[in-house]
Amino acid sequence: MNRRIVPDVISGRQELATAPATMTVREACVLMAKRRIGALMVVDGDKLVGIFTERDVMTKVVGAGRDPDAVRLADAMTRNPDTIAPGRPAREALEMMRKHGYRHLPVVDGADLIGMVSVRDLYATALGELEENLKEREAFIAGGAGYGLN
Repeated sequence: MNRRIVPDVISGRQELATAPATMTVREACVLMAKRRIGALMVVDGDKLVGIFTERDVMTKVVGAGRDPDAVRLADAMTRNPDTIAPGRPAREALEMMRKHGYRHLPVVDGADLIGMVSVRDLYATALGELEENLKEREAFIAGGAGYGLN
């Protein structure tokens, strides 16, 4: 999988899904449900300080019997998350996710937040690449690319 995180997996038009660490878990969940996303990048100003995911809601709040109206993201997020640079290969992001067991990975260029890549995004990219490879091989075998036996 040779495609890059940007522009092949996420595009520059992606609206950043961020929230301040002072936001309550309930407010974050409402935002995530409205945007139909599974994670938020938690920021202090423009600086990434954490990631808040559906898994954090389940394990650190609901499963722990805590009140989502009282718990702030600062107390439920995963601090200092792993990140990936936009020019890195998609397979590297997928391998990081597999190795560490997470499904969302912030994309950061130096100190600049670019977006978030999900395992679903990466699988869709891998499937697209496999389909392209298959079409190229079919064309090769059928002689459509000028390689057939005449």
